[in-house]
Amino acid sequence: MFNTIEEYLNALKMEMKNVDPALVQDAQSDAREHLTLALASAKEKEPERNDTDALAKIIQEYGLPEETAQAYREAERRISPALSQPVRPRSILGDFFGVYVDPRAWGALLYMFIAFITGVFYFTWAVTGASISISFLIFIFGFPLSLLFLLSIRGLALLEGRLVEALLGVRMPRRALFSHHDMKWLDRLKTLLVDRQTWMMLLYMLVQFVLGTVYFILIVLVLSFSLAFIAIPVFQEALNQGAMVIGDTRIFFPSWTYPLWAIGGFLLWTIFMNISRGIGQLHGKMAKWMLVGE
Repeated sequence: MFNTIEEYLNALKMEMKNVDPALVQDAQSDAREHLTLALASAKEKEPERNDTDALAKIIQEYGLPEETAQAYREAERRISPALSQPVRPRSILGDFFGVYVDPRAWGALLYMFIAFITGVFYFTWAVTGASISISFLIFIFGFPLSLLFLLSIRGLALLEGRLVEALLGVRMPRRALFSHHDMKWLDRLKTLLVDRQTWMMLLYMLVQFVLGTVYFILIVLVLSFSLAFIAIPVFQEALNQGAMVIGDTRIFFPSWTYPLWAIGGFLLWTIFMNISRGIGQLHGKMAKWMLVGE
């Protein structure tokens, strides 16, 4: 018997204590939304009925915590992220050169490029929104403005989580945190302000700008050098241009070094692809730590 929705959610959390926290957040968000709305509807239809009896009937239809936890585990087993599937162990050379057929590496590379764009947007939105919200707090309309800004941060965090799961294969929440629509806007603002996850999401927006810039510089730098090494034979033989220019002097490399330059460019990019795959996995863990609630 559960007297309140919070008791049910705590029991559900205990049943899922060894499960991915992103899945726990989804299960709790769904349960909180369903129970809250169903309880409000039941009280409207039968106002004389007490909350405990109404909640007991709703839980009977929705499922006990152990039943709900089992249902979510089964659903998760069937639809886990494609990029999180285990990779068959290979030799060292197989792992090194097999990066070109590993979707996790390409996903990480694409994410690193997109992170530059999203990082600039997150940083601009976070700094501008925080500045305006704090400035207008001296006026009465500054409080609802701050509430909208914090809600937008949660929306962006959910969007970023979907991007991380799709490209990096890290399980992230698929449901937005349920918001108490019947709560007064000032109480909702207080709830968001005292929630540690709100500030972690805001910090992630700022960190993403720094990391996105670093990722973009790395991609451009390594890609430029790799293509330049591979293109040295073309520059010298087809265009009759020296590979290097120092002052007014053009330096031509011997023709026997052409294969070495081409192989060097290919190996440089291959190494970077392997590093990108590792960066993607580390970034996914950081995103999960900062964007997923306890």
